[in-house]
Amino acid sequence: MIVFDLQCRSGGHRFEGWFSSSEEFARQQERGLVTCPECGSADVIKAVMAPNVGRKGNQLAEVPRDRSQPRPGQPHPERLHPEQAQPVSNGALPPSALEMMQKLATMQAAALKESRWVGENFADDARAMHYGEKDVESIHGQATLEQAQELLEEGIEVAPLPFPIAPPGKTN
Repeated sequence: MIVFDLQCRSGGHRFEGWFSSSEEFARQQERGLVTCPECGSADVIKAVMAPNVGRKGNQLAEVPRDRSQPRPGQPHPERLHPEQAQPVSNGALPPSALEMMQKLATMQAAALKESRWVGENFADDARAMHYGEKDVESIHGQATLEQAQELLEEGIEVAPLPFPIAPPGKTN
């Protein structure tokens, strides 16, 4: 999947679109299937956007963005009239989001307790269980995106874990 920042030319509204490829976006755009969710205009273009490149596993997390700087397409806060200014978040998540993440982490921890780590053999073990070559059990491990897609295409249910985990014996 690829995510594009899109913009309608008539109203300048920005929104996100998810497509299987750039070609699929072009096909849908040609057929008039890509429309602005705000005004319904089919005159939609790709907006300028920064690529979302994942960091390596051995890199530190990204330094938080300077919240005093406006997002692209927004006026700088100092250039707003006082009646146009809005409060700026300090970047903290709302309590409901924190609660949801804590519940997800608890559910994941319970699922991991009830499953067996198979490491890089995940795709092979999942396939063997699906085809009756091994006893069915709950497992977790590592798979590439390509391996996960192949499993799904074969009708084998897999799901990514919401939070990263360390393999047994790899924590300090």
